[in-house]
Amino acid sequence: MAKLGFYMFLLPCLVICLTGYWARGGESDGSVNKARSVVKENAALLDGIGQLLVVFNETPESNSATLLAMEKKDNKWVAASASIAVGIGRNGFAAPNEKREGDHKSPTGVFRLGQLFCYEKEVNTRMPFIQTTRDDKWIDDPNSSDYNRYVRGTTQAGSFENLKINSDEYKYCMAIEYNMNPVVKGMGSAIFLHLSIGDVPNSSSGCVVVTLKDMEWLLRWMNPELKPSIIMGNEQILISGLK
Repeated sequence: MAKLGFYMFLLPCLVICLTGYWARGGESDGSVNKARSVVKENAALLDGIGQLLVVFNETPESNSATLLAMEKKDNKWVAASASIAVGIGRNGFAAPNEKREGDHKSPTGVFRLGQLFCYEKEVNTRMPFIQTTRDDKWIDDPNSSDYNRYVRGTTQAGSFENLKINSDEYKYCMAIEYNMNPVVKGMGSAIFLHLSIGDVPNSSSGCVVVTLKDMEWLLRWMNPELKPSIIMGNEQILISGLK
């Protein structure tokens, strides 16, 4: 009888735990189904990629979006996270190939996740990173020969982003390799995955913004051997398939 009583107590607890799991990120999360549709319709663009951040909003002008971390296992994409709320450009997503410098929109497309910059000397991640100094910059001057490039030290560029600032927004800052191979002047620069100002993701000038808790999880999850990448844009455009 004692054992029966124990199992009768354990069963409701198990149900509650499973319910919480599915609510956080299981099959009942409609965002997971949307992310699966995105990867399915863009499979040709994702060849060779093993980890993917799927970021989408419902209306192109919205400056908030949803992020799903996906991982390829046995040639099938599976959700590695629950849906994560993120901030994007203040004016939402630009249409494919229409991102421009200063438009306060996030670009649409598939991009590798590139160089990681961190304020700290030690970080719990497998991703290679540079410990940021006050000399580290990202050039956003379209007239500079270093446009949309990382520079350490002096520069003749008319404008740039300091990568170590007086807040924690760039404490963890990862380059999204938009407009980098090749660089086209005026098409947009300094697109990062970086931290929010507080506990709620804020909008940006074009970057993808996450909370500290979510960024720390993403950095632990990322594996450079799986070529972490990001696909981002309005959900209808992504589900229709990028060209």
